[in-house]
Amino acid sequence: MTQPLNATEPMNPGDEAPAGTPGTGENICPVCDGTGRLNGDPCEHCGGSGRVIEGIGGA
Repeated sequence: MTQPLNATEPMNPGDEAPAGTPGTGENICPVCDGTGRLNGDPCEHCGGSGRVIEGIGGA
């Protein structure tokens, strides 16, 4: 079994799983609304990317 290409990327506090995990997808960071910044500084929730990895199709 192969790992996702970006499996070595560190997870951010807002990520529910590593990127590429089956059953997950990217979503806009709910803390910075996808800008990647808060008060001029990088958003700590998404690591400044503006996106988080979340589970999809939850029950």
